[in-house]
Amino acid sequence: MAILYNSSLQKATFFLTGFPGLEHAHGWISIPFCSIYLTVIVGNLTILHVVRTDATLHEPMYYFLAMLALTDLGLCLSTLPTVMGIFWFGAREIGLPACFTQLFFIHTLSLVESSVLLSMSIDRCVAIRHPLRYSSILTPARILKLGLGAVLRSALLILPLPFLLQRFQYCGSHELAHAYCLHLEVMKLACSSILVNHIYGLFVVACTVGVDSLLILLSYALILHTVLGKASPQERFRALHTCVSHICAVLLFYIPMIGLSLVHRFGEHLPRVVHLLMSYVYLLVPPLMNPVVYSIRTKQIRRRIGQKFVGMKSLSCCRRD
Repeated sequence: MAILYNSSLQKATFFLTGFPGLEHAHGWISIPFCSIYLTVIVGNLTILHVVRTDATLHEPMYYFLAMLALTDLGLCLSTLPTVMGIFWFGAREIGLPACFTQLFFIHTLSLVESSVLLSMSIDRCVAIRHPLRYSSILTPARILKLGLGAVLRSALLILPLPFLLQRFQYCGSHELAHAYCLHLEVMKLACSSILVNHIYGLFVVACTVGVDSLLILLSYALILHTVLGKASPQERFRALHTCVSHICAVLLFYIPMIGLSLVHRFGEHLPRVVHLLMSYVYLLVPPLMNPVVYSIRTKQIRRRIGQKFVGMKSLSCCRRD
């Protein structure tokens, strides 16, 4: 039976899902999730604060890192209300407008992250291939244009999805497979043909994540070509060392995405909990690990964070005295 639109779309609802069969343990399950969300928020806010307040970090590489942290923070906050709402309060119902808004932000920010990773690879390519012209090529104005371009491209491509979903009526059990709304999950519940949504979804992925991944590979091919032309092994090592953090960020983004796609396509026989865990890994691991990777691998960030903590500790000791 289709969801009835008696007066408006506002009255139609979906039901989100936590961990089926483990509802009695949702309180305990919420503890690691709460810890992850807090770590993501604190870690990314720390990166943003350090880059904003330290004038020595006002360089292209760190501006792009701030964009990545801001995107990860937004992605985390997009899923936090519904995920923790289920674990803490058993709040499973979500109206269609709220669901469509959430999936818009989740998908838009995922595409923005792909664009930011591409911008960061361009940054590393320019820094290694044209070190003397690095600051003149990647000026603040160009960096701002890259950031705005990433947001606009992602938002404009995702914007049609809520409208495509809005034209459907939804049949049977309107229960979603996750604790948040995704385009693929919502459209599966439609009564009518979803061919247009399938085609448009594939088009969006191909012209964003697909193109971005190819351009990232091209950037690193150019980097390797330049690095192998350097005279000494020390110069080669120093050049490649500056790329390690970005390579880790790229792997953290693409490996969970590929893993989730494989599970959805070939893992019908796997327990449902595996699908759920992979979806959480895809959405939470990159925002969780990116600040850790950049804090450990980037000497300037690590030093500045250390100085901030030492300063806070000294201030606390002085107040006690």
